[in-house]
Amino acid sequence: MDLIPDRSDYGDRSLSADDLQSDPLRLFEEWLGYAVEQGVAEANAVCLSTIGLDGCPDSRVVLLKGIEQQAVRFYTNYGSSKARQMAENPLAAMVMWWEPLKRQVRFRGRVEMVEQEISQEYFSTRPRESQLGAWASRQSEPIPDREVLQERLKRMDEKFPDSVPRPDFWGGYRLKPFEMEFWQGRTSRLHDRFRYRLQEDGTWSVQRLMP
Repeated sequence: MDLIPDRSDYGDRSLSADDLQSDPLRLFEEWLGYAVEQGVAEANAVCLSTIGLDGCPDSRVVLLKGIEQQAVRFYTNYGSSKARQMAENPLAAMVMWWEPLKRQVRFRGRVEMVEQEISQEYFSTRPRESQLGAWASRQSEPIPDREVLQERLKRMDEKFPDSVPRPDFWGGYRLKPFEMEFWQGRTSRLHDRFRYRLQEDGTWSVQRLMP
């Protein structure tokens, strides 16, 4: 299979020092809001990379569900492969790609569990089907066929005919970045890149990078 030729032009959007903010998470919030306004599908989808127990990087797409003062937040099963990996090594990376805007945001940081009350508050807003799914799926464990999963979902539906409680094995994580990069695609592959790095005094340094 031949690779697709490198022919697309990323347009005339630009990113300059005047467009930046002192806090990269506030700039990220602005960019994410704009992506939502522009109708980018699953604008909060992010590729989360952790370090596997074998020392090899492991990646998957998750959905961001919150932006905090110093972190971004997502949710998962505490028994999933990514949760086990984060328990062993709490360093992780994320990358978001908004193709229609030719924009990319990268994160590197430390991961920690969020408080139980935050997980409970979010779980209560999920559709019933998603709540039941959290109970039905032993995430990352092998099963012989889909019927096993459907049967588990049916049993959970019968077990919780009214409200569905949050499982104690499901909840949120926050990634607190110590490095972020904002990337804006440009013509001739001369893209604009700015990297933020967290300093010991809590401020952020910023550098423009070669594309």
